[in-house]
Amino acid sequence: MPNEIKLGDKPDLKKDFPIPSFDDWKQQVEKDLKGESFDKKLITKTYEEINLQPLYTSNDIKDLPQINNFPGFENLLRGNSASGFIGHEWEIGQEYNQALPEDLNEALCSDLKRGLNSINIVLDNPTQFGIDADQSKAGEVGKDGLSISGVRKMQVLFKEIDLTNQPINISGGFSALPITLLFTAYANETRTSLMNIKGSITSDPYEYLLTKGNLPISLNQIFDEMKLATELIIKSNSAIKTIGVSGLPFNNAGANAVQELAFTLATAVEYLDEMISRGLKTDDAAKRIKFTFGVGSFYFMEVAKLRAARMLWSTILEAYGVAEENRKMFIHCRTSKFNQTFFDPFVNSLRTTTEAFSAIVGGVDSLQTNAYDESFNQADDFARRLARNTQIILKEESHLDQVIDPAGGSFFVEKLTDDVANAAWKLFQSIEEKGGMLKAIQSGFVRDEIAKIAEAKKKDFAKRKSVLVGTNMYANPKEEMMEIAKPDLNGIYKKRVEYIQKYRVNGDNKKHSSILEKLQNIADTKSYDIIDNAVDAFLEGASLGEVSKSIRASAEKGISVTPLEQFRLSEMFEELRIASENYKKKTGSKPKVFLATMGPLKQFKGRADFSRAFFEVGGFEIVYPNGFATTDEAVKSALDSKAQAVVICSTDDTYPELVPSIVKGIKEKSKDIKVILAGYPKDQIEEHKKSGLDDFIYLGADAYLILRTLLNKIGAIA
Repeated sequence: MPNEIKLGDKPDLKKDFPIPSFDDWKQQVEKDLKGESFDKKLITKTYEEINLQPLYTSNDIKDLPQINNFPGFENLLRGNSASGFIGHEWEIGQEYNQALPEDLNEALCSDLKRGLNSINIVLDNPTQFGIDADQSKAGEVGKDGLSISGVRKMQVLFKEIDLTNQPINISGGFSALPITLLFTAYANETRTSLMNIKGSITSDPYEYLLTKGNLPISLNQIFDEMKLATELIIKSNSAIKTIGVSGLPFNNAGANAVQELAFTLATAVEYLDEMISRGLKTDDAAKRIKFTFGVGSFYFMEVAKLRAARMLWSTILEAYGVAEENRKMFIHCRTSKFNQTFFDPFVNSLRTTTEAFSAIVGGVDSLQTNAYDESFNQADDFARRLARNTQIILKEESHLDQVIDPAGGSFFVEKLTDDVANAAWKLFQSIEEKGGMLKAIQSGFVRDEIAKIAEAKKKDFAKRKSVLVGTNMYANPKEEMMEIAKPDLNGIYKKRVEYIQKYRVNGDNKKHSSILEKLQNIADTKSYDIIDNAVDAFLEGASLGEVSKSIRASAEKGISVTPLEQFRLSEMFEELRIASENYKKKTGSKPKVFLATMGPLKQFKGRADFSRAFFEVGGFEIVYPNGFATTDEAVKSALDSKAQAVVICSTDDTYPELVPSIVKGIKEKSKDIKVILAGYPKDQIEEHKKSGLDDFIYLGADAYLILRTLLNKIGAIA
């Protein structure tokens, strides 16, 4: 054969296998596409407005100077450490929202023996406010977080836990000064130096503002408190981070990766400026910042986002004159709540696994993998263990801790990282031009920009262009709704109120007089002296609410904005499934759809299977007959089934004959029954509508709208 390739005695890959050029490859692809557009068919536009190419080559990265650096150096694109996770393992964290210190202590003691090596504590809203339980109300105390007020309960919380063995992370809400002072008092009580404690006790006022819609005190007061908390940690020579910058409000509102990154960086710059203006050294403040990002299911985009984040933050700090060793970005990641589902909840664990994988490959410093039922339940031992073991398997069995920047050098990842960085930098500069992040929030710019992307995501999800398995595709019709274990908030409230009231009256008059004197000193003090007075007051028995009230005695009122809508993408279809379940409880059966399968099996099966899956995601019961030879048989069976909707399933060629007869037969007996066509034959649409057909289902149809409209018409949903 003239074109036969003969191999020599020794392989010469370059000679034996000629390398085609990119143009050669593209010509072959265009030939295979048979006239269809290369750009439309193979180039994918992301929500970030980035065009993903079907193939990347060295030409795509030849002009990217940042990729020539080594891990741990210069722009930190390839990670904070030269040795990756070797000797610098990522922290395996877990967030806890138990309401009572004794319950949280029990969970912590158990989990620390089973792979947990970083403690993340969330406070309930009254504690974040600096309000004691007896000054709050039932339903708020212990909701979604820990209720704590004094040193004694700190002793209960950390019973048999060595504070120096693992990082302690506490999210303090809009201001962490009160909880920082309480923690310092507890450390003093146990003679534990803050210098030996790692972790974070963070304030993030913009996160609070964006999720709650208001700040209870002025930003000027909040930043004063942030400065005092940071100054305390600096003077204690501690590595504890005090300034939190979270991208979660953006991520959980539907923002794309570029928006989350740009808005987070803009927030960090504003916090940094506020600390510098209050007298802190730039390097000291920069080292105390902890970044948090949500990690979604677009694997490569998330890897690129984290790599771009380190590079951009290093660039920003270089402009501030920060020393190279202090430009490292500490990144905590949390797998996204945005794509968590109520139905088929164990699939959440699969989503979490890929998200954790991308965070680790992206070079995360600390990671929380969500429990599979976290979005609607308080995670129990099993759920926490499953989530925690996801990380442990990625470390111990997949050995992700043994590779250094595994994505480095990938043509695709390096180009995508550059695209994300450039787009985020452009948006960041736009925010700066608008006067900074706060003004961008108050003007509605941040909310409006995210709303555009969130709406696009909802639209694609409704049309099933994007998929959450088990929710808008591949629903399990036999699935039973999970029971949601609701905490006894009234019982928690009574227990906490009883305790704090006894705590207040404990001790003699001399002790109470001393506490009151210190509280008055706190109220009269505006300098760093407030720290020692507050710590002493806590040690003598003052409560968190009393100290907070004294600190903020002259604080002005805070600001309000329209908050970002925090939602899960699956909620729209879950609403339909729950409505169908409630309809069953009310009537004895789910809403029913009858498939009018016309002709032999090969004629109707494709569209009948599609129709069954289409309506199952709305919780409908499906009647799927073997097939009908005549329209009269189909009409009779449909009416006998008592179904609220009939879907005609056959081929485009047979529809002109079948549809008028079936529609007429159904509508003559019951005008309330909806008749729907499986398919969308464009040249027949108007004729079918004239015959009385109600709707069409097909690939790309708005499944949510069709299903909701049907449920509404039968009275299953308002």
